[in-house]
Amino acid sequence: MKIEITKIDKEKAWKLRHKVMWPDRSFDFIKLEDDDLGIHFGLFKENILISVISLFINNEEGQFRKFATLQQEQGKGYGSALLDFVITEAKYRGLKRIWCNARKNKVDFYKKFGLQVTNSNFIKGGKSYVIMEKDL
Repeated sequence: MKIEITKIDKEKAWKLRHKVMWPDRSFDFIKLEDDDLGIHFGLFKENILISVISLFINNEEGQFRKFATLQQEQGKGYGSALLDFVITEAKYRGLKRIWCNARKNKVDFYKKFGLQVTNSNFIKGGKSYVIMEKDL
């Protein structure tokens, strides 16, 4: 099976984000104000985009956002491969820290990558989040 991870246009990321994360909201709901500043990555399986993540760099730290994998492809290691890739990319770019707003039900997933829970919690769009971080 052929898997490829590559940079993608934000429009491709938007399509998958909408389908996976907020299918019941308007398409514009999944767009970020600073998407033009992000580096968007996609994981393709047999040339089909199945997982996306966006990395936003601010000085020496990076935040990954809008991490989404097609429902039927979750639990198969594709998201893990993509997150590994982005953490490696962040190190390669000389970042000192990487962080995310993790949905509370995904905390254990992120812990596998060495991300730690912080004391910052919030609710957005009816979902509970916690900020998780990792020093690189």
